[in-house]
Amino acid sequence: MQSASIDIAVKPAIKPGLRLMLLPLVILAGMGLSVEAGLLGPLGVQVGHLWATLSIFGVGSAILFLLLLFSGRQKGPAFGELPRWQLIGGFLGPMYVVVLTLATPHIGIAMTMIAILSGQVGKSVLIDHFGWFGATRKKVNFERWLALLLIVAALVLIARG
Repeated sequence: MQSASIDIAVKPAIKPGLRLMLLPLVILAGMGLSVEAGLLGPLGVQVGHLWATLSIFGVGSAILFLLLLFSGRQKGPAFGELPRWQLIGGFLGPMYVVVLTLATPHIGIAMTMIAILSGQVGKSVLIDHFGWFGATRKKVNFERWLALLLIVAALVLIARG
């Protein structure tokens, strides 16, 4: 694996106003994760955590297959040409869902989600700071450190509450 390949990525042009339209969509997707955690916890207890994870990915794969089938001609994947590190998401997604399925019944949805959020924001700040995976570099400044600190404070308060 070439280390230089990690720094190269294709960046789509962002149209004015697209950011504002995408933000509510991303917030809704985040809300969907909370619903997913609420569904997965009991499902994991009933059928087992790995079966619950497989069922979620099975349903998701079927829906994606139908979307691909009816969305018209698209460029197919060239897995042989992709850097292997780009395929690691295929491992990270199921691991995330297994952890979600295991943790939610024991620590609750709010605690699970704020813990996930603190991990996501913490790692995202590092990815932005160093420009990993082709991300645009954004130095960690006081506001970013403060935001991360407030999320960790929220985690502590929810854990104590």
